[in-house]
Amino acid sequence: MRKYAHGLVLGKFYPPHAGHHHLVRTAQDRCERLTVLVCAAGVESVPLADRVAWMRETHPAATVVGAVDDIRMDVHDPAVWDAHMAVFTAAVPERVDAVFSSEAYGDELARRFGAEAVSVDPGRTVFPVSGTAVREDPVACWDFLEPPVRAALARRVVVLGAESTGTTTLTLALADHYRRRGGVWARTRSVPEYGREYSAQKLAALRADHPGAQWEDVIFTSDDFPLIAAVQNDREEAAARTGSPVLLCDTDSFATTVWHERYVGGRNPRVEATADLVDHHLWLLTDHEGVPFEDDGLRDGEELRPWMTSRFRAELTRTGRRFVEITGSREERLAAAVAAVDELLASGWNFNPPLPERR
Repeated sequence: MRKYAHGLVLGKFYPPHAGHHHLVRTAQDRCERLTVLVCAAGVESVPLADRVAWMRETHPAATVVGAVDDIRMDVHDPAVWDAHMAVFTAAVPERVDAVFSSEAYGDELARRFGAEAVSVDPGRTVFPVSGTAVREDPVACWDFLEPPVRAALARRVVVLGAESTGTTTLTLALADHYRRRGGVWARTRSVPEYGREYSAQKLAALRADHPGAQWEDVIFTSDDFPLIAAVQNDREEAAARTGSPVLLCDTDSFATTVWHERYVGGRNPRVEATADLVDHHLWLLTDHEGVPFEDDGLRDGEELRPWMTSRFRAELTRTGRRFVEITGSREERLAAAVAAVDELLASGWNFNPPLPERR
């Protein structure tokens, strides 16, 4: 089998799937050096920078570059080909010895690069998936997606509320509900609240020096909260990479902005900036009414719950986040939460179509 000095793989990778990765890995096996050129039209939903980052993570040995290409596709028009090639060669100016493609236009693309054309699984028999199929139904194609793409597409649902309002109970019940659906849903993950773990560590550290210390003796500073928010984000990202199309989060970095207000007073721009780094898609606000207060040694008191519920509601509203208030018995709360999550999932992913093509 011939080995090439420099190979090229070109595609939209919108979003990248197992067929794309098979193409790249096949090319890597046959090239001393491989460039992957990711092209994106300005009308597409998934940013070019994200696609480049996903491909770089999945194929660290390849050189992955991106280019914006808003030129219409017409494989029969030489002038259109010339316009595309101006984009391609600007992004990959060095000599190309082989062009690897699964598309019918691969031969012409290789000819214009002065390279050899290498066709890889044009019938899509190795991985029966396409970018169109992924955009139309990400859930059905979930097993064809790599971890960074799954993390980006997972619908992230946050359960938040005042102390002792059943957020953990509801988060775990939701995760169990979706796992019972089987298939890709069996991998549904839930992410616990890091703030509680951090609080327990602070209390334990205090008691190491002062054995009789109680929760009210623990002091938080403004610097604690950016750390809590960042770790919460990191743990969500790790869970989303291995989970199902929905991720259940017991609080999130946005909720940390309100907890900062509670324990320190005022706002911390670093916490808010951290909260904005991650996209969440639905918040379920657990009401304190009808839920007995249970003091587990890390809680302040029942009298604060109405204020916290009100602050969460106000901040969710002010920031334009999609949220549903969850009330009633435990069974009623789970039913309402499932209905809200199902509605979110039914709304789909709303990918814009790629640039219209004429073949």
